[in-house]
Amino acid sequence: MIERADELRFPIPLQDIRVGDYDAVYYPGGHGPMEDLAFDKDSARILTEALASGKPLGVVCHAPAALLATRRADGTSPFDGYRVTGFTNDEEDAVGFLSEAKWTMEDEVRKLSVDFSRGPVWEPYTVVDRNLHTGQNPASAGPVSREILKVLGR
Repeated sequence: MIERADELRFPIPLQDIRVGDYDAVYYPGGHGPMEDLAFDKDSARILTEALASGKPLGVVCHAPAALLATRRADGTSPFDGYRVTGFTNDEEDAVGFLSEAKWTMEDEVRKLSVDFSRGPVWEPYTVVDRNLHTGQNPASAGPVSREILKVLGR
């Protein structure tokens, strides 16, 4: 129950997160990452440190928008050259948000120097590149989590 899960009731501020304290880092989806994590320096630090650590890094659905914050002054990102997936424009359209969106996760993440791929709409689809595990949509959250648990030997 959430009443007993202090981790969920009292989350740690991003600026206090130390990647070394965790076995893996996982970013769930939803539109939240597009509203704040795409521009958050603390989130960018966490993602960059997690990637460099070699620990499993899971990023699902709209959460790849958070990768946008990792752009350096010269426009490069530590994720350049990685294969990734995330919530597609077709899926955004299917839920009726495409026409109202200021920007889409797929379009903006494609502007990074990443290799963005996609599977069928609403089907589980995951991409693993080194320690980065990405999932296209909500149906991909379970498969990404299971991949990370396998890496961790659990």
